[in-house]
Amino acid sequence: MDEVLRDLASFRYTLRKFLRFSEKAARQCGVTPQQHQLMLGVAGHTGRGSATISELAEFLQERHNSVAGLVERAVQNGLVHREQSDLDRRFVDVSLTSRGAKILAKLAKLHEQEVGRVRAGFLEAAHPEKKQSAAAKRLAKRKQNA
Repeated sequence: MDEVLRDLASFRYTLRKFLRFSEKAARQCGVTPQQHQLMLGVAGHTGRGSATISELAEFLQERHNSVAGLVERAVQNGLVHREQSDLDRRFVDVSLTSRGAKILAKLAKLHEQEVGRVRAGFLEAAHPEKKQSAAAKRLAKRKQNA
C-alpha cells in the first residue's frame, strides 16, 4: 500500500507541476489558463479545427453554460470566432481567430519541451527498471559528444 501511495503522490506532484507551468505560460502570453485550454480544445479536440460548445464542455469538463460564458469572453478578447449553425440555431461552432492561433502556437512551443520532460518522468515512474538504462544512455551520449 505504501508503494501505491508514493506512486499516486508522485503522479499528482508531477501533474500539478505541469499545470502550474502551463498556467504561468498562459499568463505570460496574455491569456488566462482557462482561455488557453479553450483555444486548445477548439484547435485540437475534434480534429476539425473547430468545436461546438457541447464538445468544448466535454473537453473542459465544465457545464455548457459556463463554457458559453468563457467563449463569449474569448470572443470579446479576439481569441475565437463564434458562428451559429444555419440548420440548427442551437449549435454554435467556435474557431480560432488569427490572434488566437498565434497565441496558441506560441503556447504549444513553450509546452513542447515540458510535455517531453513530464512524459519521461511518468515513463520512468511506471518502469523504474528502465530508469537506469535511460540514465546510462544519457551518459553514453554525453561521452560521445565530448
